[in-house]
Amino acid sequence: MSFSKVYSAQTNLLSVTLISVETDISRGLNAFAIVGLPDKAIEEARDRVSAAIKNSGFDSPKAKNHKIVTSLAPADQKKEGPSFDVAIALSYLIANKDIHFDHESKLFLGELSLDGKVRPIHGILPIAQFAKENNFKELYVPMENVREAAIIDGLSIFGIRSLSDLINHLIDSVKIPKAELTVVDRVKSVSKIDFSDVRGQERAKRGLLIAAAGGHNVAMYGPPGTGKTMLAKAFAGILPELSFEESLEATSIHSVAGILYETFITNPPFRAPHHTASYVSLVGGGTTPRPGEITLAHFGVLFMDEFPEFDRRVIESLRQPLEDKIISISRAKGTAHFPANVLLVAAMNPCPCGNFGFRGKPCICTPSALSRYRRKMSGPIMDRIDIWLEVDRVLPSDLHGNSEGDRSEIFRTRVTQARVAQKVRFDKKGKKLSRNSEMSARDIVNLITLDKESRRTLDLAAERLGFSPRVYHRMIKVARTIADLEGSEEINNNHILEAVEYRPKKFDV
Repeated sequence: MSFSKVYSAQTNLLSVTLISVETDISRGLNAFAIVGLPDKAIEEARDRVSAAIKNSGFDSPKAKNHKIVTSLAPADQKKEGPSFDVAIALSYLIANKDIHFDHESKLFLGELSLDGKVRPIHGILPIAQFAKENNFKELYVPMENVREAAIIDGLSIFGIRSLSDLINHLIDSVKIPKAELTVVDRVKSVSKIDFSDVRGQERAKRGLLIAAAGGHNVAMYGPPGTGKTMLAKAFAGILPELSFEESLEATSIHSVAGILYETFITNPPFRAPHHTASYVSLVGGGTTPRPGEITLAHFGVLFMDEFPEFDRRVIESLRQPLEDKIISISRAKGTAHFPANVLLVAAMNPCPCGNFGFRGKPCICTPSALSRYRRKMSGPIMDRIDIWLEVDRVLPSDLHGNSEGDRSEIFRTRVTQARVAQKVRFDKKGKKLSRNSEMSARDIVNLITLDKESRRTLDLAAERLGFSPRVYHRMIKVARTIADLEGSEEINNNHILEAVEYRPKKFDV
């Protein structure tokens, strides 16, 4: 009898695929089939769409004897979720000659309720970006998703509350106003804990300042109750705001994962999974791979408290993201690549009881328990952590007075200045880098020059302390960041000595 086609889209991992929703109606006994590898939610769309069409003032697809076939193309890619409901309904109504409009350059998204209302969906932001890049002019989304989609400029966004409202708009009966471009409110990070709330621990604060300035992975070790967790939580408050491109990428990840609690992520994400978290919850995966905690911390902080208490498999999974800034998940159906440019902040006790090697209480751990605890920390993981900070017990006298000079705002200003200096240096050399930690071995050779004294000091430290080549290069990066914090163009001997001081001593494997 007739054929129609409209366009929709779906997120596939963190990318987007254009979906053509095609409907053919022919004579025969009543039947409604949806093909193209649909999941259960899409198969059930037959009933949702039929009821929504009936309650929007049109004849239900089930009211006539005709055969309906709706195809979601490409047919070889699995389709998931209820986001195609609106497109399926429109495709049927066009094919049944109930309505007519120009469907080109229009993209439709949304789940339908039985009364024809349009419900919100996940992953709107990356789809909006995809629509703009692929020359679509208009994007129709649920009203609750409008603010998120309208972040993308150069695309007409229309928020729809019901199927009948959308139809009236498309047939020029009652127009839906175009959504205004979302104004991104850049709010400075307000952490619940300020650095000034932590008394003492000046060395740890200094190490965290360096870690934030250069994007270096950091680990804190010491007895219980010395402020490691407080320092880690305050650490997020000294990081600079994300650039627009970084914000867009981080927001898209959270949108796809369905955990976007704000319209636009402008500050670095802070993720703190519990030490009982499973391998899949951190790394990502599943039958249909989903991003895990590491990817959700992209461009932000991954805080792992009680680090050695995590499953060894989880700890070892950090090797790739800490080195290559991505996570590759291989399954029988294929391989997924998730971004994972994270800054790791780990906190741990030196032993199960927490007292080994520190003044105060004696360690009561058995040698076997101590050995088992330390074996969780493999050499490759320790190599990938640039800065190790000893957080010792605080004396009662240190708890008095104020530490206004350690306010997070002051630290954030210094971090921002150091980041700007790094960006200027990289731009001069034509490098698309933003932090010292992102330099490769080749970048270190081309961008950093050590004088004879500094090189001799580093070589001597590497020989005596047994640095691997990876650690050797990481020490140069840390020293470069220390120099940036001091406003120095050159790395001197003091910068190298301080960088070497941040290698682990008591917490040895």
